[in-house]
Amino acid sequence: MVSYEKPDFWSQKAQKEGYPARSVYKLKEIDEKFNFFAFARQTSLRVLDLGASPGSWSIYILRNYGSANKKPPLFLAAVDLQPLSDKRELLNHNDFFYIQGDITSSLVREALASRGPYNAIISDAAPPTTGTRTVDTQRSLSLAGEVFSYAEACLAPGGNLAIKVFQGDGTAALQKRLKECFNNVKSFKPQACRSNSFETYLLGLGKK
Repeated sequence: MVSYEKPDFWSQKAQKEGYPARSVYKLKEIDEKFNFFAFARQTSLRVLDLGASPGSWSIYILRNYGSANKKPPLFLAAVDLQPLSDKRELLNHNDFFYIQGDITSSLVREALASRGPYNAIISDAAPPTTGTRTVDTQRSLSLAGEVFSYAEACLAPGGNLAIKVFQGDGTAALQKRLKECFNNVKSFKPQACRSNSFETYLLGLGKK
């Protein structure tokens, strides 16, 4: 597992702006480049954040699309094995629901599915890394497959999906699955990704 001793530009920016992690700027760029949450300009926005801890992506959504901004109603559900790092800002929102648990658990699936359907599903989840790229890639793709299964079951027609994956053998097969389910599929690496990282994001835009 790689450790980063000194915070870089994105980490410092996140700290100044009150986000627990630099990953927020990955979602921000996805949102701005692909109008990912364009549903917020329609009747309502229902989002599912899979692998939400420490909470940056959920905070971004609540700050930009929450009821305080007088936009159409927002409901955000989130889940992670780990607790959220900043519960105060997140749990003060009536339109936020959080489960600490495993996304592969049937009980977790049922609880989240019962609050759908969603018109956006996002995931910055990553498996524990070993430092062996082939192993880490396969673990990442397995996790991404679980996220995709949520999209198949809980994402409304026209909805969007964003999944983090480690690039390698098997990525193309997952992209093919997305193309069968979405009108448009993109592979996108935001600027806030570390230069030595082999992560990227697969975007499914407009569920069929």
